[in-house]
Amino acid sequence: MANFKKEIRLYDAVMLVSGSMIGSGIFIVSADVARQVGSTGWLLASWLLAGVLTMVGALCYGELTAMFPQAGGQYVFLQKAYGKLTGFLYGWSFFAVIQTGTIAAVAVAFAKYAGVLFPNFISDKHEFFSIGDTSFKLTSQRLLAIISIILLTYANTRGVKEGKIIQNIFSTTKLGAIAMLIILGFILGANANIISQNFTNLFDASSTAKVDGQWIVTGITGFGIILAIGVTQVGTLFSSDAWNGLTFAGDEVVNAEKTIPRGLAIGTILVTALYILMNIAYLCILPLKGDPNGADVMSRGIQFASEDRVAAAAAQVIGGQGFSVIVAILIMISTFGCNNGLILSGARVYYTMAKDGLFFKNFGKLSEAGVPQNALWWQCFWASFLCLTGKYGDLLDYLMGVVILFYAFTIYGIFILRKKMPDAERPIKAPGYPIIPMIYVIIASIIVLILVKEKPQFTYPGLGIVALGIPVYYWFNSKKE
Repeated sequence: MANFKKEIRLYDAVMLVSGSMIGSGIFIVSADVARQVGSTGWLLASWLLAGVLTMVGALCYGELTAMFPQAGGQYVFLQKAYGKLTGFLYGWSFFAVIQTGTIAAVAVAFAKYAGVLFPNFISDKHEFFSIGDTSFKLTSQRLLAIISIILLTYANTRGVKEGKIIQNIFSTTKLGAIAMLIILGFILGANANIISQNFTNLFDASSTAKVDGQWIVTGITGFGIILAIGVTQVGTLFSSDAWNGLTFAGDEVVNAEKTIPRGLAIGTILVTALYILMNIAYLCILPLKGDPNGADVMSRGIQFASEDRVAAAAAQVIGGQGFSVIVAILIMISTFGCNNGLILSGARVYYTMAKDGLFFKNFGKLSEAGVPQNALWWQCFWASFLCLTGKYGDLLDYLMGVVILFYAFTIYGIFILRKKMPDAERPIKAPGYPIIPMIYVIIASIIVLILVKEKPQFTYPGLGIVALGIPVYYWFNSKKE
């Protein structure tokens, strides 16, 4: 009988966490945040809030992973705290939207940056077929996204050792690339006039939105700023998400009780610091506010960077069009490596669900290489299908409300488990318990409520997918009898 192979050590763990977190968001999302809040101070505050929430979440997960260092991670934590139904609803949502949707979104972003290199061949405008007036279509851009998912899935069916080698190579490359871009940005791209413009009236907030074909700028104050920051968390938290992927591979981590919490802490702190520095670099190079009809990157600014490619616009200022192409290649490396981590970790959740009798039976089988091969290929199929259904932003909006909700439930689970299992060994404990974990739960809950209010067209379908899991759960339960 095949077993998981313990191959993931601390460096591998840090690379899996940081590599899975850094995909496409940091290179794209700042444009949308700039349109939502319209000021340097609030843009940085949005990224800082996401970073703090991510780091606190990771540190709190340290207690849970030290208690349950096995494959399945968050699915297992929720099941232990709330019961099988809640654990299943997370796993169901994870397969239906959360992980597969993220894989699809990152793959589309990979293809979007490939379009910088080959604009005549790779574009969402080059259609092979479509279904009526819907967004369901196959374009050259989406085809490339699907091919990248298939290639990475195949690589991960070869074994966790092969998967971690790919992860280490791509994560190390992307971390170096981001550090290089930040340093060159400060040395070669910083502009005294831009800095003065962006860092004056730091918190003078405004929203820039398209109304009847016209871009309208509206000042926002008071509670409106809280709502705006809440909405921006869709993008900034998405950019910091997937840090929990390491917990899914618990059975393949050497000395998991210590390695997983340390990997989570180091990885999330590293990425948060890079994200803040990256945004400060953007603000030293490009004006925050811009003209949607601007003829060059400076006139378009961060708000209206072409196709939201803020990093490419900053790179063009630093070193011209040639450097912009180099950065596009580095971002392709980043997104490719990110998806490797997502694909590697995600299948372990479906495997654990299947072993519990709560998912398709063949998902719970390990290949001779010690990996859940069937789960990997079904994940590949569904993520590829999602690539065909909509754009990057739609997938992003669909899944974030659900993701944040389950993070809040999981961390509140610490309170439940301390009552249910008071004598259980806790080699690592959540920092600042009970205050810091409760603050996380409250802030995460507020963000979900804001998304329900401000983006119901995306949030409700996401919650609906969770609710659909209830009859599916009872169906799987009936099959066990």
